[in-house]
Amino acid sequence: MRPHFRLAALGAVAALTVAVVPVSAATSPAVVYRDAREPVERRVADLLSRMTLDDKIGQMTQAERARVTDDPGLVTQWRLGSVLSGGGSAPTPNTPESWTALVNRLQEAALATPLKIPLLYGVDAVHGHGNVPGATVFPHNIGLGATRDAGLVEKVYAATAREMRATGIPWDFAPCVCVTRDERWGRSYESFGEDPALVTLLGGSAVDGLQRNGVVATVKHFAGDGDTEPGTGDSDYAVDQGVTVTSRADFERIDLAPYAAAVARGVHTVMPSFSSVDWTEDGAGNPVKMHADRELLTGTLKERLGFAGFVISDWEAVHQLPSASGGAEPTADQVRAGVEAGVDMFMEPNTAALFQERLRAEVLAGRVPMSRIDDAVTRILRVKFELGLFESPYATAGPIGTPAHRELAREAVAASQVLLQNTGNLLPLSPDARIYVAGRSADDIGMQSGGWTVDWQGRDGDVIPGTTILDGIRSAAAEVTFSADASAPIGTSDVGVVVVGETPYAEGFGDVGSAPWSHGTAGQREPKSLTLQPADRAVVDKVCGAVDRCVVLIVSGRPQVITDQLAGIDAMVASWLPGSEGAGVADVLFGAKPFTGRLPVSWPRSAGQVPVNVGDDDYRPLYPYGWGLRT
Repeated sequence: MRPHFRLAALGAVAALTVAVVPVSAATSPAVVYRDAREPVERRVADLLSRMTLDDKIGQMTQAERARVTDDPGLVTQWRLGSVLSGGGSAPTPNTPESWTALVNRLQEAALATPLKIPLLYGVDAVHGHGNVPGATVFPHNIGLGATRDAGLVEKVYAATAREMRATGIPWDFAPCVCVTRDERWGRSYESFGEDPALVTLLGGSAVDGLQRNGVVATVKHFAGDGDTEPGTGDSDYAVDQGVTVTSRADFERIDLAPYAAAVARGVHTVMPSFSSVDWTEDGAGNPVKMHADRELLTGTLKERLGFAGFVISDWEAVHQLPSASGGAEPTADQVRAGVEAGVDMFMEPNTAALFQERLRAEVLAGRVPMSRIDDAVTRILRVKFELGLFESPYATAGPIGTPAHRELAREAVAASQVLLQNTGNLLPLSPDARIYVAGRSADDIGMQSGGWTVDWQGRDGDVIPGTTILDGIRSAAAEVTFSADASAPIGTSDVGVVVVGETPYAEGFGDVGSAPWSHGTAGQREPKSLTLQPADRAVVDKVCGAVDRCVVLIVSGRPQVITDQLAGIDAMVASWLPGSEGAGVADVLFGAKPFTGRLPVSWPRSAGQVPVNVGDDDYRPLYPYGWGLRT
């Protein structure tokens, strides 16, 4: 898989966005690691033999863009192996040209080190390259899960890779191959579904889409983050970063299965979860943080599954590990625990220098063996060589949001729509019908895109280019009246279409039961729930009570319980978080394309029924896993 990946990456890079700028003496036969004709493993061994301890620790360090942008010399000084942009961290102006200039400036600093080792730049592009306004924003994974189409998912992630490379970025912290088992978790929409078989199928396709197009994929969050117990969350969250209480057999079957398949497919990086695992075999009450779990990171992932890439920590994740040594974080024993467990590169956004100081002291004191350092650096260098980064370290800007990619996104949106109810075969609608559209989600591209869109937690409002669901309806129907709060007269409208759902959120703050994100918009500060907000319920009741026929579209990252309102609703659609191409929703509403989506998660009868998953002994959801009517 690795040679195939490298050839594909080099082809994509040369053809699309990367200018081949050779490193000095790139083909000198006297320096094996600079000779692209040599086998990767020989190049890695040669380079490793030339590296000092500081060189090696530098490769194990990842800092945040904001920390080094104003002083790229820090990249050289710290000999950084990687830089990332966290959610919402972008250059000004936020354009492909600015991104490539940024990456190249930092790359130049990396190549000023004695051994000229290029850095690897990474971002979270979890539903398209949503970090950059103008990029194509695809449906979140939960919507892609509803398509059940592995070929389509590969195309979506391939397009994401091409737009990432057009901004100079070759590493994606995606796909999330978590198996969501409780919709109260605020990252449910990052999962392809509740069934490990579905997640395994589509997660593998996502990896292929990225890596066959020159972008390093990261499967995350290893493992069990979608299976944690409510009330056990860390960092003041209700569910996120919590504890997975499970038997080893269930963990293997549910939580580990997608990772085993991704490793077999050749994925190059794995990100551990903030969460912990508590095995039931030895009694509950002794959870181990994943970033300190040597049994799983080294014993299972690297040794049993044969993972040959490198493990990248999550954001300051080792800071959550128990510590007895005191001092500023990361402490010495936190760093030591992470390295010993099997973490190879450490995401230390603002504490890179302190991390390096701690690790250097641990190695010199003999508490961390050099063999472990060499193993970590070997893995990191292997990925960089296979990517072709030594031969092509610099990037040039390219196109994003192309018509072809937007058409692909519209296709994915249409395929993701799940028709839950269709009394009297109301759908598809006639283009000649007089349509009354209401609901706050109808004409809000930020709401329909969700979290990880420009900002970490997303943002409602007019945040990216694209088409809203209302735009799509107006293009398909001859007569449309719109009133977000249904205050405009409904008059003689034939059909009401009510578009309601959740405001954007991401990890932690999206948990049901967590405190809202205080920095968000007014809408984002509303409490997260498995039921519609009161104002949304009121609009549904008002419109559906006033028209003869009524359609409700639910725009959300998880099911919204609406059981008590079903009697007044003729047709209901789970629209998920469609992204920038809302016209795809109108395509199925008006019959340009058929409804084919199927539920990737069970739709509960009540909030109290959650968690409910296919295979449960007492399985009686409102709509079962796999449900989806056809037109």
